[in-house]
Amino acid sequence: MYRPTAFQADDIDKLTAFMQANSFATLVSIADGVPCATHVPLVVRQTAEGLKLVGHLAKQNPQWQAFGAAESLAIFTGPHAYISPTLYEKHESVPTWNYIAVHAYGKPQTLTLDEAPESMEQMIDEMVGVYEASYNAHWQSLSREFRTGMMQGIVGFEMPITRLESKYKLSQNRSHTEQQNVADTLAQHTDPTIHTIGIEMQRHIAPPQ
Repeated sequence: MYRPTAFQADDIDKLTAFMQANSFATLVSIADGVPCATHVPLVVRQTAEGLKLVGHLAKQNPQWQAFGAAESLAIFTGPHAYISPTLYEKHESVPTWNYIAVHAYGKPQTLTLDEAPESMEQMIDEMVGVYEASYNAHWQSLSREFRTGMMQGIVGFEMPITRLESKYKLSQNRSHTEQQNVADTLAQHTDPTIHTIGIEMQRHIAPPQ
């Protein structure tokens, strides 16, 4: 990720919270020298050894066969907004885009019901717990045959995160006055995504020098 110094953020707790709040990610792997990607919900697991991403793919999705051969990349994206140059003090300015993104790298380790039934059960439990805890009772009430059939149709994975990169592009390279003007303008917008990036800007504006 191209990360100018002004836009870097390296606080692990902050990045973990961001991934958890924006957990529908794009998982990218390399298969036979060609990039492939799946849009997939992920659970961010905190362990004594570090962070892991947990999820699953359909068994018919060939991407999982590339796991372990090389690093995969999970891309988490958050709010974003177009920034008009009319919001800047200088007349000679150009448009840009503000956004927040986190890239997590690691080698996913596959899980299958036949080889790792307890790990597969834990993965399902975690995903249900994160995305719809109230569904757990319904899931447990289904027949064993049905649940087994469903889990045999997927390949689970755990991806220990070996490195994290993030970019909080929130006009930090502009003057304090310009940052405040852009943030206040976006925060008043009726579009919820644009409004959110404005609020994030307001939180990150440093006091004037």
